[in-house]
Parts: sequence; structure tokens; C-alpha cells
Amino acid sequence: MPKKALICGISGQDGAYLAQLLLNHGYEVYGTSRDAQIATLANLQYLGIRDRIKSLSMSLTDFRSVLQVLNQVQPDEVYNLAGQSSVSLSFEQPVETLESIATGTLNLLESIRFIGKPIKFYNAGSSECFGDTRGLSADEETPFRPRSPYAVAKSTAFWQVANYREAYKLFACSGILFNHESPLRPDRFVTQKIIAAACRIAKGQAQKLVLGNIDIQRDWGYAPDYVEAMYLLLQQEQPDDFVIATGKTISLSDFIVEAFGLLGLNWQEHVISEQSLYRPTDITISRANPRKANQQLGWCATTSVQQIVQIMVEAMQRKLSSQ
Repeated sequence: MPKKALICGISGQDGAYLAQLLLNHGYEVYGTSRDAQIATLANLQYLGIRDRIKSLSMSLTDFRSVLQVLNQVQPDEVYNLAGQSSVSLSFEQPVETLESIATGTLNLLESIRFIGKPIKFYNAGSSECFGDTRGLSADEETPFRPRSPYAVAKSTAFWQVANYREAYKLFACSGILFNHESPLRPDRFVTQKIIAAACRIAKGQAQKLVLGNIDIQRDWGYAPDYVEAMYLLLQQEQPDDFVIATGKTISLSDFIVEAFGLLGLNWQEHVISEQSLYRPTDITISRANPRKANQQLGWCATTSVQQIVQIMVEAMQRKLSSQ
């Protein structure tokens, strides 16, 4: 019998790529959304796998709803990729952010414990939990110092997973993922915002791109690489937490230079940085040490930032040409 996987948050970037990966591994894949009957699941359609996914309605903040779905599916593996995913939006919607991430994770863990079957659980952690490490590389032993409501919620969920693993011996683990991009990123994310603006400017459809702080530095990877790490976490003999990253950090301005340069544009003629768009608190430099994942999972990022930018630009050009 094929393994069953339940992906919470299948409509997002990571959920769609993970679904594709698991299907390629022969899994029977189920995905949840708040209302499966009206969900478009556009990312699954983009990847050509919409008809191969079994969709279910589930509200992560409703324990009864979560328990019902788990009982119905009886999955071998559960991947929790759901919840509010924008750091900027979390400052505007802190309560919804905490509930969707922390309460949602707790409901999944408690449902798995209640069912009492050997279900493996993956939780999507975030590098935002580390906060400002003053330029030092963060690994699995680095303390959390969250600097946004989103990071606070992700930190809470991380420790919930650790507690259930230790207290109830669940196979539960977190991947502490650093930034990862793809053509499936929504436009509200800064990388996709940059790509879309650059492509429109190249077509003569726009003139200016207004951003916040472009001097921040991040470790940017490629989402399809990172879902492979999620899968590998649940194939280990013992559950554990891992930092997932490239180990290379560049500035946002470098990302801008790469995107605009690929289209033959001088970014300085089109990009404006405005203080009003700065976050109340932000991370200046984000660095990662993924050595544990490299050594124990046999995983490493294989796609460079330059390749990511090119993939995203080509996908955006196709999208704009079809409009």
C-alpha cells in the first residue's frame, strides 16, 4: 500500500512543491484548505498535479475539525505548512498570526497524540525565530530571539513540537527553514515583488519600484530544494530538528541588481527605498549554518541565487505575456 501524506497548507508555495515531490515518491497525497469546495489551488494547477490531490476542508484552529480529518485520512505523515506566512502582515494581524500558527500546530500535535497511531509529524519552523544574531551563523543550538509576531508564533510552535516529542514520544520534528523562493511566491513577498516590477519595467508597463530597507541580508534558497529536506526529516530513524539553508548570505540590493541586470536594466533608475516601509523591528543580517542537515540528512541546497532569479524572471515573463 502506498504511504499517505496529509499536507496542511497545500495551497502555498511549499505545499504545492511538497505535494509534487511526494507524488513522485509514490505517496497518496491529501491536502487541506479552509473550504476545499471553493479553493482554487492555483499552485497545484500550475504544477499540473491538481487532479492527483485529494482535497479536504479543515480549520487548524478548530480541534474537532483537525481530529476529524486525521481520523478520516489515517495518514502516515503529516506536514504542517499552514498558517499566516507573512512577517510584515503579522504586525498588522498579530492575533490571527499566533492562532493560525501556534494553536494550529498544537491542535495537530494533540490530535496525533489522541489518535495514538505512529504518525510522523513535520512542522515548518522559520529562521525568523533566531532574530538578530549580529551577523553570526545560526544553527540548531542558537537561542531564539524573535523580533516579529510571526517569529513569536513560529517559536511557540517549535517548542510545542519539542515538548510533544519529549513528553509523549511522538515522531515530531521541525525544519528551521531560511528564506526560500520560487515562481510560486505571492506578489506580497519582496522577492516576487522585485521580479514582477523588473519584468513590467522591461516591458514598459511600470517605471518605479518602492521598497523598504534594501540593505538587509538574507540566506535565499530555492523552494523545490527545501521541500526535499522536509521529506528527508521524516525518513530518519529518530525525530530531530534541522536548520535548512544554503549557508550563503547576500543583501536584498544584490538580489535587486541580479534581477534588473538580467533584464538589461539599471536598478538605480527604478528603485526607491522609503523609510515609511521599514518594519517596526527587523533582522539586519540573517546567516545560517546548515552543517547538521548536510551531514545527517545528506542534504544540501543545489540552486544558486542567480539561478533562482533567472527561473523567477522567466516564469514572470511567461505570466505577463499570457495576460
